[in-house]
Amino acid sequence: MGLNDTVSAERIHIGFFGLRNAGKSSVVNAVTGQKLSLVSDVKGTTTDPVQKAMELLPLGPVVIIDTPGIDDTGTLGEMRAERARQTLTHTDIAILVTDANNPLTDTEKELAEVFNEKNIPYITVYNKSDLLENVPNPGKNEIYVSAKNNTNIYELKELIGSLSGKSKEQKPLLGDLINKNDIAVLVTPIDSAAPKGRMILPQQNAIRDVLDNSCINIVVKESELEYALSIMNKKPKIVVTDSQAFEKVSKIVPEDIPLTSFSIVFARYKGILKEAVKGASMLNKLNDGDKILISEGCTHHRQCEDIGTVKLPKWITAFSGKKLEFEFTSGREFPDDVSSYALVIHCGGCMLNEREMISRMQTCVNEDTPITNYGTAIAFMNNILKRTLEVFGDEYTSLLD
Repeated sequence: MGLNDTVSAERIHIGFFGLRNAGKSSVVNAVTGQKLSLVSDVKGTTTDPVQKAMELLPLGPVVIIDTPGIDDTGTLGEMRAERARQTLTHTDIAILVTDANNPLTDTEKELAEVFNEKNIPYITVYNKSDLLENVPNPGKNEIYVSAKNNTNIYELKELIGSLSGKSKEQKPLLGDLINKNDIAVLVTPIDSAAPKGRMILPQQNAIRDVLDNSCINIVVKESELEYALSIMNKKPKIVVTDSQAFEKVSKIVPEDIPLTSFSIVFARYKGILKEAVKGASMLNKLNDGDKILISEGCTHHRQCEDIGTVKLPKWITAFSGKKLEFEFTSGREFPDDVSSYALVIHCGGCMLNEREMISRMQTCVNEDTPITNYGTAIAFMNNILKRTLEVFGDEYTSLLD
């Protein structure tokens, strides 16, 4: 996978924030070297977050986000400002753009406090410095620039690059579970919801991670799994399956071979697996009338046997024996208030970055609403959750005690 092929969820998300007419869009255009955003002297030109995946040296693959002014007024203006704040859920590095000719306002100071509260590394960019008689010495993570004259734009990109390592720690998907020359068997059912002519993203990422760790991929459908295992001269180090095939696959794979799923692997990768394991037990405690939110990070076309809207509600209803109410969200939709739900079940989150997944998890934790994910829930309902966690060690299996 080349840099241009890096999915948005794996790119550093850089959000530009500030007051109307502070020059956010001008700074964005100067940093990117493109006319990414409209520029005008009229306040409030940017009415919705503008997002673009691109290559930005020296950082590499990034997503640039230009947001509406946080001081926008009126009913529509307040909605635009709120959209800007919502962008923080998936911002890895924040750029606070302010007019160098004016002191920081209370609104800007409050926004900086939010960055700190959410542990988002940020840079304060004093734009329009070409209008100053004397440019002050900047403090830590501060810089004076002129988007108009392109002054200190290169230095700003270098400063952003210095923060990128802190915001995007590389974590393994499967690499810490396998050693050189190990065999990983990946079970990838091809059903009506699979994208035509290609594999879903978790499967692609797992294949690449196995290759990157000098190991051997054996990729099969569940219908060929038993035969594949029978002709192997060496025992696989791990079997990773699509969660929907857990019931069949768990009966085929011998107990002495570690078994887990792409969804569970991604829950660990995105930082929500511990809460997902704890939340799965709520499936045993549901009551008639309980509401369950099923949330997907992507916006694919729904199929007749869609896992989120069809299969999971059917399986959960059968498992619990209760009359339940299900609600659904997709893409960037996720409620700020989840207190009315007995349980939230999220997809693997392959299309969302880690910060957004953790933000959604934290929303649930703050309101004492259990959250789990597709694979963890399915493993729990098939009574194999402990088995699917053993490959990750006591850190996770101990949560079941």
